[in-house]
Amino acid sequence: MSRSVYILILLLLLISSVTGAVTDTLKFRGQASLFALYNQSRKLPLNSGLRYIPQLNYSLDLKNDHKIDFEASANLAANAGISFFDSISASDMVKAYRLWARYSTRQLELRVGLQKINFGSANILRPLMWFDQVDPRDPLKLTDGVWGALGRYYFLNNANIWLWCLYGNTKPKGWETSGTNRNFPEVGGRLQLPVPSGEIAFTYHFRIADTRNLSESIYQFEKVNENRVGFDIKLNLFTGIWFEGSMVTRNKELGINSTQKIFNAGMDYTFNIGNGIYAVFEQLLAAGGERSLDFQNRISYSLLSLSYPVGISGRLGSISYYDWGNRKAYNFVNWNKQFGNFSFYLIAYWNPDIYNIPSTGESQNYYGGRGIQAMLVLNH
Repeated sequence: MSRSVYILILLLLLISSVTGAVTDTLKFRGQASLFALYNQSRKLPLNSGLRYIPQLNYSLDLKNDHKIDFEASANLAANAGISFFDSISASDMVKAYRLWARYSTRQLELRVGLQKINFGSANILRPLMWFDQVDPRDPLKLTDGVWGALGRYYFLNNANIWLWCLYGNTKPKGWETSGTNRNFPEVGGRLQLPVPSGEIAFTYHFRIADTRNLSESIYQFEKVNENRVGFDIKLNLFTGIWFEGSMVTRNKELGINSTQKIFNAGMDYTFNIGNGIYAVFEQLLAAGGERSLDFQNRISYSLLSLSYPVGISGRLGSISYYDWGNRKAYNFVNWNKQFGNFSFYLIAYWNPDIYNIPSTGESQNYYGGRGIQAMLVLNH
């Protein structure tokens, strides 16, 4: 646990002793999952894994609707890959998943530690995926957190403002292609405003990047100032529509990586057919360039997601991507059913062997080629 988390915990406990806790609550919960996957195009076609995420929450309800709470969880996983009558490989992982402390009132929230920070209007292809890598096809929606402090204030007219300071997150996050210099914090903020039939937001983030992981030696720098701005709007008219965009500029000559532009336009609608077909369509365009107005090395993806409830506790869904640059399609079909605290998922996919969907976290390790996956999840 970082020193900042210790300091905040002591500060919050001091606040609670002064203000006087009304009630306190301790809860333990967890999520266990077991999966098996077969993909003939992989070197080890049969893969299986077991994951457990234990979570402990402690809260102190103070006077005047003030509250202090803590969350600690871990990601414990083991995986094995098998090629019959040939070879076997196994791996395991133990790491902190969430570890934060929070002080909140009716309109204010202050949270520090290892936490998930995400925002934006887009559903799946998200230009504002700055600090997470949630894959919409992952039944567990897992993503690593970031170390930092986050403050949010909610105005009475539904507007809100966010401020954050991150530190100690050296690996690339979200759409980042390079890590962060470990000696400097990252800072940023977001202003979200209500508009007729929806909301609009402006976001900014600054960090000092470390590009020494790039393969081209002439583009390797220990310190690169990076400014990131974002804009998103979502309106609920006859259907839901949104636009989301992000632009990154850097103060070093990094070729086509000197700037980064990502834009998404999308809409969703529920068709009154049977139990109701929920459809999402999104179009994403991303490009780099030496200058802000350059659009080099462009990638363009179209996405269609469909979801249909089957019975009381079942759902059938599909997600299809089309990569216009490489003329390749990616297809995923899934069915899930809930049985009390248990959920069962069956996923089939047929994709190019070289998996090229951007920013999908760990999923790219499994979803290249054609395969089928079964998963059983227990939430307790």
